[in-house]
Amino acid sequence: MAVLFGLCDCWCGSPVLTAVLTLFVLKVVRMTQQQENLKFLSHFKRKFIIHKGKRKQKEDSVQPSLYHIRTNGSALCTRTIQIATDSSNLNSEFCFILKVPFESTDNQGIVYTWGVELDFFSCQVINEGEEPENFFWVGIGSQKPYDEDAEYMKYARLFRCSNEKGYFSVSEKCSDFCQDDLADDDIMLLDNGKEVYMWVGTQTSQVEIKLSLKACQVYIQHMRSKDTEHPRKLRLVRKGNEPHCFTRCFHAWSAFKKPPA
Repeated sequence: MAVLFGLCDCWCGSPVLTAVLTLFVLKVVRMTQQQENLKFLSHFKRKFIIHKGKRKQKEDSVQPSLYHIRTNGSALCTRTIQIATDSSNLNSEFCFILKVPFESTDNQGIVYTWGVELDFFSCQVINEGEEPENFFWVGIGSQKPYDEDAEYMKYARLFRCSNEKGYFSVSEKCSDFCQDDLADDDIMLLDNGKEVYMWVGTQTSQVEIKLSLKACQVYIQHMRSKDTEHPRKLRLVRKGNEPHCFTRCFHAWSAFKKPPA
């Protein structure tokens, strides 16, 4: 891709212009949300924030918003992602930010940091169990039970089972995996340290299902001899019916995207 900045007509066709354009030939790399590479994330210095919404969508500035801070694998893979404003999404092992706007015309409000201190916001730092009732629990909807451990983060691994190349293969995704890595036409294996989930997409073939089941059994047997303290159990899950123990392994799990019409 050639990048051209403010070159006037008098330069057109000149050797100098050719040399300048040669210097500005860039390699364009397209990335999907939550699948950014380390080189891209390094520019944000662990302050990478993803907001909900779409282009040209009017934002309701009065509604509270909740953000989940999480690191997958490398410290560079730190993202702050807006999630559903629901207290059941909290986890004692992670940090969260709750923005509660006031119903006023001056765009004022209060920001709560749950389990983390921020030096670039005027906010109120609160500890777990010391949440103010007036704004925090009211702003987040209501107080609900939530997870108090994230032991699964130590064991979470995602594998893809596919025969798209003409032969069946099992390949592991990197530790920085996300929901979009779940391929609808393949089988995915998720290990959380207690269970191995065999995730079946809606377009998976019967051949892949049979071969993936055998791969699951081999993997569980291997982990049983390698990690005797954490024997795994096999669980079958179909797309759209994922249990909480499955979805919590993915940062900011949400409804699956609908394919374009």
